[in-house]
Amino acid sequence: MDVNSKQRRRHSAEFKAQVLAACAEPGASVAVVALSFQLNDNLVHQWRRGRGASPVPSAMSTTVAESAPQFIALSLPPLPPPSAPAIVAVAAVAAEEIRLEFKRGAIGVSVM
Repeated sequence: MDVNSKQRRRHSAEFKAQVLAACAEPGASVAVVALSFQLNDNLVHQWRRGRGASPVPSAMSTTVAESAPQFIALSLPPLPPPSAPAIVAVAAVAAEEIRLEFKRGAIGVSVM
């Protein structure tokens, strides 16, 4: 008796691109999109990460590039003028606090 009697479905590149385009819509949920296309949401997540999807030139490639993280410039207070003694400059910089916070979902990390 064969336990895995179901055959794996094969999806065309055009179908995958259509699913990924639906995921890229503002406010779209991967789970809802997967359900509407009768797919498992884990499969759609794999396609979004680039595993299992053949490269198809489409509007998705520009959407991914636009949503990529951007450089954010931080402004720091100016250092004391060079004529000030070095010990005072070091003390002024050491007294200031630099703090970085990273959050992803419910997880947060603070670096001081």
